Amino acid sequence: MKTTCIQLFARVSIATAFLSAVADRLGYWGDPGQQNVTWGNWENFVSYSNTLNFFVPNYIGSLLAIAATFLEALLGILLLVGYKTRLSAILSGTLLTLFALSMTLSLGIKSTFDYSVWIGASSCFLLAAIGVYPCSLDNYFFKKIK
Repeated sequence: MKTTCIQLFARVSIATAFLSAVADRLGYWGDPGQQNVTWGNWENFVSYSNTLNFFVPNYIGSLLAIAATFLEALLGILLLVGYKTRLSAILSGTLLTLFALSMTLSLGIKSTFDYSVWIGASSCFLLAAIGVYPCSLDNYFFKKIK
């Protein structure tokens, strides 16, 4: 399989995972308790986030929930369009690794396997290692500069 397909598939997969999680916590996938809805609203997400961030006061946990949501939305969009792809992939992998460590400490290692967090993080780092991103804004801008 060509690098073009691999990097595009990785970018879209990671981006949609991030953007879907953001949509869920903002209620776009449905109400809490509905099938395939994890949080369903912001309050449920912040409560979950505070569980993961048990080592900080709740008000700091709320700030971390906002930061995580902002980063997931931003990185999801950047990966989807392929802008600053290598940096976005490294930051995404780092963010997912932090999520995995926090989940491991608060919920146990199995939770990270159930949500494939380690796989997501490793996919991000592999995407960063590819280094060539056809079908991306990076490629478009790079060709314009040459």
